[in-house]
Amino acid sequence: MIKVRFAPSPTGYLHIGNFRTALVNFLFARNVNGHFMLRIDDTDQERSSLEYEEAIKEDLSWMSINWDSLEKQSSRLSNYDDALETLLDKKRAYPCFETAEELSLKRKGQLSSGKPPVYDRSALKLSDSDIADLKSKGKKAHYRFLLNHTDVNWDDLVKGPSKYNMSNLSDPVILREDGRVIYTLASVVDDIDFKVTDILRGEDHMTNSAAQIQLFEALGSSAPRLGHLSLLTDISGSGLSKRLGSLSLKDLRHEGFEPMAISSLLSKVGTSDPIDVFKDIKQIIKEFDINKFGKSKPKFDKNELSNLNSKFFQLMDYEDIINKLKTMDLNITKEFWYLIRGNIEILDDVKIWMNVCFGNIQTKNIDSDLLSLALKLLPHDQFNENTWSIWTNLLKIESGKKGKDLYKPLRLCLTGQDNGPEMANLISIMGRDKVTERLSFDT
Repeated sequence: MIKVRFAPSPTGYLHIGNFRTALVNFLFARNVNGHFMLRIDDTDQERSSLEYEEAIKEDLSWMSINWDSLEKQSSRLSNYDDALETLLDKKRAYPCFETAEELSLKRKGQLSSGKPPVYDRSALKLSDSDIADLKSKGKKAHYRFLLNHTDVNWDDLVKGPSKYNMSNLSDPVILREDGRVIYTLASVVDDIDFKVTDILRGEDHMTNSAAQIQLFEALGSSAPRLGHLSLLTDISGSGLSKRLGSLSLKDLRHEGFEPMAISSLLSKVGTSDPIDVFKDIKQIIKEFDINKFGKSKPKFDKNELSNLNSKFFQLMDYEDIINKLKTMDLNITKEFWYLIRGNIEILDDVKIWMNVCFGNIQTKNIDSDLLSLALKLLPHDQFNENTWSIWTNLLKIESGKKGKDLYKPLRLCLTGQDNGPEMANLISIMGRDKVTERLSFDT
C-alpha cells in the first residue's frame, strides 16, 4: 500500500505553501486508496506549541484533509537515540565540539579563500582520549552524519532523473549539543519505522534528500520514492513573502475563501491541467496525477483564488449552501439564492444582497427628474418578472432616455450598487413597497 506523510512543525500557523504539500500528499494517497499520515515534527520544544498543533489540525479538517494516522516525534525520542548509536557503531556518525562561533569563522575563512563552505571534518581527527578529555572539561558534543563522497542518484517523481555529488555538502548535524535531534535523522527514522513508501515535498529539500538517501542506507533500509515540487512564487515570479500579506489558511478562512476554491487552485497550479473550480474534494482526487506537475515554478495569484471563490458559489445549488447559511443565522429562499449566487464573492456577501432587497440602504440619486418620473409610472399591478420590462418601456417613451442613461440611475437608486443580478428579478423579489420607498427620496 502507498503510504505518505505530511510532517509540519507546530511553530506557526499553516501557510499556503505548506498546505499545498499536505494537499498533494493527501491526493496522491487517496487516488490509489493509500494511507495518509499526519506527523507532528515537534522536537523543537522551545518553538513548538500545542496551540499551533491544534491550529494545524483544525485547518486540515476545515480543508477536508483527513488523516489515517497521527504521530508525534516528541513521543519517539528514544528511537532517535537508538538510531544514533547504530550510526556510531557503524562509524557513520561522529562527535564534534566546535562552537557556533568557531564554525562561523571557518566558513568565513573558506569563503575568503574561494573555497566552498563545507565542513572540514577536523573532528574526525580526534582520538578517543581527545574526546574523553573534552567531555571531562564540560564540552558538549554535537553529532554529524558521515557522508560518502559519491554521487547520489534517484528518479524523482516530479523532477525526473536527479543527481547530487555529496562532496559538495557538509556532513549534516543530526544531534545538537543540547541533545535535540535534527529533522535529518528523525525524519528518516520515522519513515523507516512507519514504512513510508513515498515522500513528496518542496524542491528546497533536494540536497537534504540526497543526504537522507545515504542515511536510509546506513540504517539498513532503502529510501522511499522521492518527489520534489517546485515552490510557489508570487505573480512576478518572486518567492512568496510576508510583503504579500498573510497567506496562512487561518487568515484566508477569515477573509471568506472557501476550502474548495483553495484546493482547486493548489491542486492544479504547476500542472498541465487548466485551473478551474471543483464542487468537492472527491472530484480532485479522481483527476490527480503526480506526473502532471512540471519543473517550472508555479505562480500563486490571490486574484485568481478570488475568481475561483466566486465560481464556486455559482456552482452551489440551494441544497448545497443552505446549511452553511444556517451557521451564519441566515435564512433565505431558494429563489433568492439562485438570484444572487452569481454575484457572491464570499459568503458574507449574502448579507449585502439581503440588505439590498429587504433592508435599508443609502439611496443614490444621479437623475432626480428621471427617478420622479419612474415613481409616477411605477405599475400598480402585482410585481413579477415582467414588471421591469413594462415599467422601463414606459420610461423610455416618457423620458426619451435609453441604455445606461436609463438603467444606471434606476439600479443605483434601487440597489445602491453599480452592478448585480438582473433588475427584473431583483424588483420582483423586493416588491412594490420597497421599490416605492427607494424612489421616494427627498428631492
